[in-house]
Amino acid sequence: MLKKRWKIKETDDDYIIKSLSDSINISEVLAKLLALRNIKNFHQAKNFFRPTLELLNDPFLMDGMEAATYRLIKALTENQLICIYGDYDVDGTCSTALLYMFLKEFGANVEFYIPQRLTEGYGISQSGIDNIKCRGTSLLISVDCGITAIEETKYINELGIDLIICDHHQPKDVIPNAYAVLDPLKPSCNYPFKYLSGAGVAFKLAQGVAERIGKRELPLKYLDLVALAGAADIVPLIDENRVLVKEGLEMINSNPRPGIAALIESSNISSGNLTSGQIVFTIAPRINAVGRLGDAQRAVELLITKDKNQALELAKVLESENYQRRKIDEDTFDNALDIVENSLDLSEDIAIILHQEKWHPGVIGIVASRLVEKYYRPTIMLTTVDGIAKGSARSISNFNIYEALKKCEDLLIHFGGHQAAAGLAVEVEKIDEFKFKFNQIVKESMNEEDLLPELHIDSKLKFSEITAKFLRVIDQFSPFGPGNMRPVFISENVTVVSSPRIVGLNHLIINVKQSGCDRVFDCIGFNMSEFIDSIKTNSNLDIVYSIDKLVRDGKTFPQLKLKDLKVKENN
Repeated sequence: MLKKRWKIKETDDDYIIKSLSDSINISEVLAKLLALRNIKNFHQAKNFFRPTLELLNDPFLMDGMEAATYRLIKALTENQLICIYGDYDVDGTCSTALLYMFLKEFGANVEFYIPQRLTEGYGISQSGIDNIKCRGTSLLISVDCGITAIEETKYINELGIDLIICDHHQPKDVIPNAYAVLDPLKPSCNYPFKYLSGAGVAFKLAQGVAERIGKRELPLKYLDLVALAGAADIVPLIDENRVLVKEGLEMINSNPRPGIAALIESSNISSGNLTSGQIVFTIAPRINAVGRLGDAQRAVELLITKDKNQALELAKVLESENYQRRKIDEDTFDNALDIVENSLDLSEDIAIILHQEKWHPGVIGIVASRLVEKYYRPTIMLTTVDGIAKGSARSISNFNIYEALKKCEDLLIHFGGHQAAAGLAVEVEKIDEFKFKFNQIVKESMNEEDLLPELHIDSKLKFSEITAKFLRVIDQFSPFGPGNMRPVFISENVTVVSSPRIVGLNHLIINVKQSGCDRVFDCIGFNMSEFIDSIKTNSNLDIVYSIDKLVRDGKTFPQLKLKDLKVKENN
């Protein structure tokens, strides 16, 4: 494991913690967790613990919404052919399914189009437009893509097709000249919440249309898709996203649509208690797999079907594709590790930039993320598609990879993304020049300490403070995700009470107690087997962990999920 810097978060005002603790009758540790989430009074705490649909923003606060709803309603009333142009990931397919089903409610003449990842690439492309134009499309709506499609928008306009862009990615300096552009990050947009998913923006368009038509409640039927997209796309689960994801998860857990129910069944996870984390690690990879290896249209078909048998058959396809994806993923990761260990000098080049002609373009983003996890370096994985090096970039917490790519814009064919992740294309003969320039940018903006991952700790916690009420309140902090991560605690001077052991391939199991509390807690440290030789019964440790649940004999117990530990020197 990489050595980590432990950093306990601090709050600016102890008075806020004491005030929150008193006003809502919770411990000061829990009050600190709220303060760290910028919750400072009873009213804000109430909205946090009881998020409701009334907290959603007016869709018409989004710049371009008036024009977008006018044009879409015109298409509906005149029975014009509408085509929804989505992306091939979870957010894109959920956005597409959402708008498609919403418009079908009005009897719309609507189709959808998902580009082929391997042949068309990300976003709106000329080949994609050519595939659509011959059908007689009057209105094209892009979802989860389009904000950087300057030339493609010109081409669409020349064909006499109107374009509405629904996106949530970072715009470039020029905004496409579409009929309407919906993107909270657009400089001219004063929408109060900037971090919607692509499906969140599509939902806002549906809200706008429904309000104008007098069917205000109709879009709420699709909050399950917004929740899937929001959790999977790793958008901040705060403010409006928290409402959307929490409400959508409740729909999924109470009455899942056939496609989602089939995914849950094929994933072998228990229904009725799906969490945002299970979406990220279990459901999302299956939806993404069909887009990574083949045709993501199948994911949309799964999400829109009302037939349970068809849903189960499509879910089997996704399961099979995901199995194949994992095999390719492992082979590519092993190959990449070999190159890093034997061909790169990480003391000279801070960033990891790898290129192999035959790597599968559908998995290199996943492998880049795994390399970041292992080495904690900005990482770019490139493969060759039609003679062009195309790939995925993943970053670390103190480095904006989108801005770094922007500084290399003269060497790139195109790029797009955000601070943590991006996609790019570069001519093969310019790869070495790009590697050099990118590494120079990294060296100028980072120091050695930046390359040590920080383990952010919310609070110190004594075992005696882990009461039944404490655990109930922690549960109410969910759904967890960026901006509202599962709380991380440090407990000092805990004692190992039995021999540590390894389960699975490399997961550490220990049982610990702390002075002042009779209770013994189970701990699991995933991929932490390297600590086994330094820990024995009666070892004294400081541990960093989050609190999860363990079901044993039908009963639920708290389990401490270890993030890191330190063996005290007096052992």
